Amino acid sequence: MTEKNPSILLIEDEEMLSSMYETKFSKENFEIRKALDGETGLRLAQEKKPDLILLDIIMPKLDGFTVLKKIKADPNLKDVPVVLLTNLGQDEDVEKGKKMGVVGYLVKANTTPAQVVEKVKEYLHL
Repeated sequence: MTEKNPSILLIEDEEMLSSMYETKFSKENFEIRKALDGETGLRLAQEKKPDLILLDIIMPKLDGFTVLKKIKADPNLKDVPVVLLTNLGQDEDVEKGKKMGVVGYLVKANTTPAQVVEKVKEYLHL
């Protein structure tokens, strides 16, 4: 019997970064789906519930905090762990994210893709 690969939904508007994370997660046997804006990300989450969501804050259409609020309000998605992956490292943003129920907060500038993968494994207890 084979276990399914953990699924990650990456909501990140920067195409280059998004592709870089996709490559890294794919090599680690994660199933990864990507969205380049908050609206698409929310729709993808609702279509196929991921095991974890990596969410940027500054994005077109819907910003990360709006997406997070909608995820937490959705009975089907509210238990999905969300990790904010952003360049906003201000304490108030970190606090706001934590109050809204994120399991982690990673600042892109301070975290390599390999470290992001390791953190995700920790959050998923892999």
